[in-house]
Amino acid sequence: MARRTFHRAPEAERRHDLIEATLDCIAEYGLEGATVRQIAIKAGVTAGLIRHYFQSKEHILQEAYRIVIARLTEKAERVAGDPQTRLRDFIVINLTEPVANSRSLSLWASFISRVSVDPELAAIHREGYLGFRNALEGLLADFLAEHGADASPERCRRLAIAINGLLDGLWLEGCLAGELFGDSELVEIALTTIETLLGLPLKPAGD
Repeated sequence: MARRTFHRAPEAERRHDLIEATLDCIAEYGLEGATVRQIAIKAGVTAGLIRHYFQSKEHILQEAYRIVIARLTEKAERVAGDPQTRLRDFIVINLTEPVANSRSLSLWASFISRVSVDPELAAIHREGYLGFRNALEGLLADFLAEHGADASPERCRRLAIAINGLLDGLWLEGCLAGELFGDSELVEIALTTIETLLGLPLKPAGD
């Protein structure tokens, strides 16, 4: 098991390094195997240092899950350009590297198995889900308004729920069995399906 090189650094950087070591352990051993001892070995520090920065294993796992959720959503939420480009890029980002890969799936699956029984993780999950859905609703509202279509909050909410479900399913298929699909096939399926839902084109003319 490779160890991270730990060095003297500001508190925020140390916490970040410990969380990264935690994610490495979870990806390798799962949540149960990511013990304080294993995290300390991976980070190249003592267990006491981990306890100095985090009150318990549960605390460091909660912070790690926040990072997992953020990495699955933050890039997509920073899309730029006109409404059509922003919405299209949001969809593409969620179905391609680095959001869609085996490590992301491994980490997500490890945590999702605990969300239904751990109130703190459930709250983090809900916060991430709503943040993602709200960002998608905003993109949909801008895109529909630009085309003079119904961009009411209720329509955008329902569309965002449907599109989020579609993206989740295709993301899961791509992470689990990406070799079964052609290059950009899942992205093409997503864009075509969403165009049908919206009744408007998302792909550039000529594609």
